[in-house]
Amino acid sequence: MKQKKARPLSKIQAGETVQLVGIEAGRGLKSRLTAMGLVPNVKITVVNNSHPGPFVITVKDSKMILGRGMAHKIMVS
Repeated sequence: MKQKKARPLSKIQAGETVQLVGIEAGRGLKSRLTAMGLVPNVKITVVNNSHPGPFVITVKDSKMILGRGMAHKIMVS
């Protein structure tokens, strides 16, 4: 089976569900995102990605709003 190439979460359309593969950020942001439940292999569903509106995701049973800069550093497939 062909594996999808990792891409930034910020490029995912609303309604799509993806899997977190990594975070390309410094230790502080990685720690903050991990505390929010964004850990490797977790499923993320994009709820809203309309620009200039908020970037909204769901992880497990939690809805979160991320800054676009943060979303761009979260790599998914």
